Amino acid sequence: MRLRVVLEPSDEGGYTVYVPALPGCLSEGDTEEEALANIQEAISVYLEPVEDDLIEGDRVKVQEIEV
Repeated sequence: MRLRVVLEPSDEGGYTVYVPALPGCLSEGDTEEEALANIQEAISVYLEPVEDDLIEGDRVKVQEIEV
């Protein structure tokens, strides 16, 4: 999966980075490299399925897809 991220220099130094396609998915770092590594981790957590969110019943079918 390829996602576009936006790096913005922070007034205090370092960088803030966010993913426009994933609302609320953001991170920061002291360097561009650190910010990019941190956002990769944030994306993984953001996309991780949460089993409690699944609604299951007799007529519900759960499948995995790859994007």
